[in-house]
Amino acid sequence: MYTQEEIDNVNAKLKTPTDALKWAYETFGDKIAKASSFGAEDSVVTDMIIKINPKARFFTLDTGRLNQETYDVMDTISKKYKIKFEVLFPDRDAVEEMVREKGINLFYESVENRKLCCEIRKVRPLNRILSTLDAWVTGLRRDQNENRSKSSMVEIDHLHGGIIKINPIIDWSWENVMSYIKDHELPYNKLLDKNYPSIGCEPCTRPVKPGEDLRAGRWWWESDTHKECGLHIKH
Repeated sequence: MYTQEEIDNVNAKLKTPTDALKWAYETFGDKIAKASSFGAEDSVVTDMIIKINPKARFFTLDTGRLNQETYDVMDTISKKYKIKFEVLFPDRDAVEEMVREKGINLFYESVENRKLCCEIRKVRPLNRILSTLDAWVTGLRRDQNENRSKSSMVEIDHLHGGIIKINPIIDWSWENVMSYIKDHELPYNKLLDKNYPSIGCEPCTRPVKPGEDLRAGRWWWESDTHKECGLHIKH
């Protein structure tokens, strides 16, 4: 367990994403893992991690409602970097009960239903693996939304028992991310070519239109502009 003062001191010494990742893997060993939803940021951070620790752990949440392009890039990245992704699935009984009571596309009916679906398909599986870790790595960027604007490169994750959360590219822009992918010829989710800068479940994500916010395609039918699924809520 770290105090906020200790984390502030760590952040003061970190200048680059590589600095943050080297500190993280030297500090936490095999008790740290990278979460991946196979967006553009995940391609970048995965490449950075493998250069530091080729045996690093990676996990992903398979909600059962993902796009085929997401499975395709997971397969490509797995083969390129020789990664065996820890694939986490939601509890079968919980999904079956939810669908039986509220329907297969319940999320379109209300914000409450949508959050329930995210809770069962994403949040609970995430909580399950994080309860076994001392730290985790994300691809969050500060400019993605207001909630994430308060994040630091290294922070205490109070939502998950006080483990440490590493956000190595928190200060990067979307242009930085795409430039890294191009310059390093990284595999990436082909949904990016179809104007999906933010990638989630297939029925809950649409392409963004010219001039729209990068996350406008997520849960587009909801009026709240600061939408989250619950994985990165700050308390």
